[in-house]
Amino acid sequence: MTFDELNAALEERYARIEGELEAAGEAARPERERLRGEIVGLFRETEAALERLADFKERIRGLVERYKQLPAPKAAPVTGPPVSDHLGSSTYVERGWSAIAAGDASRAVKELERALELAPNDPQAESLLGWAQMLREQYDEALYTYSKVLMRDPNNPLARVNLGYICLKKGIFGEAIEHLSRAIRQDDDRKASLYAHLYMGMVYLDREMYEDARSFFRRTLELGPNMLQAWWEIGRAFYLEGNVSAAADAWRRGFEANRFNLWGERCGEALKKLDAGETVSFAG
Repeated sequence: MTFDELNAALEERYARIEGELEAAGEAARPERERLRGEIVGLFRETEAALERLADFKERIRGLVERYKQLPAPKAAPVTGPPVSDHLGSSTYVERGWSAIAAGDASRAVKELERALELAPNDPQAESLLGWAQMLREQYDEALYTYSKVLMRDPNNPLARVNLGYICLKKGIFGEAIEHLSRAIRQDDDRKASLYAHLYMGMVYLDREMYEDARSFFRRTLELGPNMLQAWWEIGRAFYLEGNVSAAADAWRRGFEANRFNLWGERCGEALKKLDAGETVSFAG
């Protein structure tokens, strides 16, 4: 079975179980136990598939190392700028993206700076470096990085998305919406589209347009069900609007989706405060 076929099969099972859960209502205990077994089985099969992919990924790393050990071809010396090592750089780009996804912006900056040492002006590495700088709140450095990216590629969707986020953090909502809307319209980069919807929701949330914000967060979850930050933001929108019950429901869904994820943990912490009758703070 190919990766695409495996993914399609898992998605089909997920959709079937989701439909059965919606139709279950006050189901009898045997039916509830059957559904629980279905969910556990799907989870375990997905975990096993991820482990197989991780093993396969490590085998690819072995190919990269073997490639690096090949003897250099004999050739006449050439003058000019050094040749970029894109193959070696790709490892650091991957590590940089993993660090961003894990919320470790400082490590991401280090990995991506190393990637650019090996492959100067690599557009993917520069785009991700700007993202990491942005997450570290190094907005001026990020703006400089993205200015270089956009000089070479004015339509770079990831650069547009993160320029939108920087404008959001600076309170320049009009420019933020312009950048994010442009990235959404392009719709040719899944990662950029995912974050464009998330950040657009945050723009409307800051403007206290709560229902508009939630619609963008829900669209984010349609594009990326594992983007648990969207559940956190949906809960935040409900909470700020005064609907504590709906906020708790959103945070509970984020926490139960993955309690070990950074945003899943934040959802769990918010639930604990609600249970203790404390106020949920959104500072930082």
